[in-house]
Amino acid sequence: MALKISNRDARWLWLEAQGLADTPVGQLDVMAIIRQLGFVQLDTIQAVARAHHHILWSRNQNYRETMLDRLLAKDRNIFEHFTHDASVLPIETFPFWQRQFQRLGEQTARWEQTRAMPDATERAGIRARIEEEGPLSTHAFDSKAPKKAMWVRPPHKMALDHMWYAGELTTSHRTNFTKFYDITERVIPDLHREPDISDAEQVDWLCRAALDRLAFGSEGDIMRFWAATALGEVKAWRAAVANDLIEVEIADAAGNLIKALAPTNIEARLETLAKPTSRLRILNPFDPAVRDRKRLARLFGFDFRIEIFVPAAERKWGYYVMPILEGDRFVGRVEAKADRKRSTLTVHNVWPESGVKWGPPRWDKLHAELDRLGRFVGCKTVIWEESSRSD
Repeated sequence: MALKISNRDARWLWLEAQGLADTPVGQLDVMAIIRQLGFVQLDTIQAVARAHHHILWSRNQNYRETMLDRLLAKDRNIFEHFTHDASVLPIETFPFWQRQFQRLGEQTARWEQTRAMPDATERAGIRARIEEEGPLSTHAFDSKAPKKAMWVRPPHKMALDHMWYAGELTTSHRTNFTKFYDITERVIPDLHREPDISDAEQVDWLCRAALDRLAFGSEGDIMRFWAATALGEVKAWRAAVANDLIEVEIADAAGNLIKALAPTNIEARLETLAKPTSRLRILNPFDPAVRDRKRLARLFGFDFRIEIFVPAAERKWGYYVMPILEGDRFVGRVEAKADRKRSTLTVHNVWPESGVKWGPPRWDKLHAELDRLGRFVGCKTVIWEESSRSD
């Protein structure tokens, strides 16, 4: 018989696994947060705060933006690579990431066939410059894109990216978010480069680590977590380790039971499960708790999407809209924009979720969280546009 888990408990399990069950204060351990999440997505958009900084701040509001840079460039406790998107990962993940280097290296090698990327000889010349001169950014090279269009990159940028995807180059550091590439052997400590781990062992580690961080999930959930395994590989893994998995049935937001898998400690997790904090939090649209939109809708009945690539006239909500989490419910969404030079955070609009009553206490919570978010990004004043006012 499959273990049945109520929708309430499923929400609590997910928020606990995502580091969102506790009040975001207290002693800060940035590496512990990154390890708990598995990875933190990087993003260039800074409507309020860049995604990686906002994600970490949401777990502990003592976090400051310079802390992540130190972990990457000085302490070497994290490295950058591609999960479902560009992300930072704990350095101890590196030995289990070799298959991802191979998979993505083989995929990006095809760029050479379209003549969009320099050939092996030219790439060797780019690498030689980095070996001789040290970490270089794309600005150190001068090839031009063949045409002006969105997402079309200069040939040297494609060469650098291919070598980065393949694990030949690694991000050394970033300056104003500009990536500097270096030879992997000079960035990743020997301790993490030298282990020879079989592909099967890597798949096993990736699947177990994903399920542990999901608390429960389908084979597809496990596959999508790192985006480093194929669905067939996850299915084969499940069959091979069936005795190490617990079959569960999760009640979704509509009351339907959905079959899923859970780690063997799922009952222990349920026994110690506690009600999440009632603290209201504004999450980043790239936060891992909301990244899988289907999982989000199933568990919380919250239909969310980011509309940055949607033409303005076709947007239902806005350009950079952030989900509002309170306790174990998503109670609304807010669009805001930070102007760091003027030290102002402007609230463009707030959309209470249908069926959620917004009385004065909840508005007070939102005001308080916006004040905290403003201080995090260096904005002393929160300005409410007339259409967004709650009074």
